[in-house]
Amino acid sequence: MKNEISIGLLGLGTVGSGVAKIIQQHQQDLHHKLGAQVLIGKVLVRDANKDRLSSLDPSVFTTDIEEILNDSSLDIIVEVMGGIAGAKLAIEKALRTGKQVVTANKDVMAEYGHDLLKLADAEKCDLFYEASVAGGVPIIRTLEDGLASDRISSLIGIVNGTTNFILTKMKKENMSYEDALAEATELGYAEADPSADVDGIDAARKMVILSSLAFSTEVHLDDVLVRGMKEIRDGDLELANKFGYTIKMVGSSTKDEDGIEVSVEPIFLANSHLLASVNNEFNAVYIYGDAVGETMLYGPGAGSLPTATSVVSDIIAACRNLQLGVNGKRVHSAQHERVIKPETKCFAKYCHRLLVNDEVGVLSKMTSIYSKHEASIQSVMQSPAKQVGKAELVLLTHQISRQQHLDVLSDLEGTASVISHYRIEGEETV
Repeated sequence: MKNEISIGLLGLGTVGSGVAKIIQQHQQDLHHKLGAQVLIGKVLVRDANKDRLSSLDPSVFTTDIEEILNDSSLDIIVEVMGGIAGAKLAIEKALRTGKQVVTANKDVMAEYGHDLLKLADAEKCDLFYEASVAGGVPIIRTLEDGLASDRISSLIGIVNGTTNFILTKMKKENMSYEDALAEATELGYAEADPSADVDGIDAARKMVILSSLAFSTEVHLDDVLVRGMKEIRDGDLELANKFGYTIKMVGSSTKDEDGIEVSVEPIFLANSHLLASVNNEFNAVYIYGDAVGETMLYGPGAGSLPTATSVVSDIIAACRNLQLGVNGKRVHSAQHERVIKPETKCFAKYCHRLLVNDEVGVLSKMTSIYSKHEASIQSVMQSPAKQVGKAELVLLTHQISRQQHLDVLSDLEGTASVISHYRIEGEETV
């Protein structure tokens, strides 16, 4: 067993500084758990001479990534520098030199995770990535270990704190989208360019990681149906509330005999569902297992220390494997063939909000289109529109396929204007 385990830290930004802080402040705890001292041997920074609040010895700072990757005294490489191309190359090189790797990089793991995990298997090294999804929520370890004996049939989650914060402010405080986004940016929840968050790309990458792990198959980013917050129209939040729903930006993944369906989009979520009460920047993932039934993990989805906690948990796991001499023994290869459901096999209830001419027979025209596509209507609500001579129709369907849903929307063009549409989740479908 080693008396000292040395870490190379790639990045000292928000997460990296949190990792360094936890390791330095928890030395006694780490030694008790591992029987060894855990030290930060080298840290990659942009400017080695910059004044920092960190209590790390300035001699550990370097601007040369090769100095870290080629250092044989380092046991574990922790990648928290962000980006894709450079981070991927660093992870690959670290694995090929026999080092254990911990990463918080969802972008790399979503796009190249399958290949990197295969490389880790081939090199008999560990590659841990708990912090790549949901910050301080231990969802990866739960799927890998806690629910390893179960078969996951579906999972649905709020995995982007920025969009959840914005929607919470819009609903609870009647903020405009622009004002809520501005506050999220000011508080550090949103990046200067928030497009990855509000367009659903960030959540889609996380759902690729979770779906691949939950279903033991390869799910790719192109497999995910993605709709962003721009799909939400004025009045939609109030409309959802009238019917007993809350609009949430949700990632959803299911697997059955027909294959896998993965999506990220704003949905109508029943107020009775536990996810409907997850507010502000918090994340939560609701899991359905054949044996365990339903369970939910909830916690902070971002931030320096919550995310760093997940990173350090992975570091501890890698250290334990080092002490036992069992690094790289976990098999990451996919068990099942990748089969993505066609639109005709993806079923849900839908809400369609339409703008129509306020005239006799318009409802009959609408319902004939639904009937043509065998899309059963559960309820209809009509109300005056702001435009003279116009009316709003809101139709809730029974369970139909996504293809039926899309075909109905396509045929409505010319007869009605589709204001917005939402999948409905969190209640019994009929």
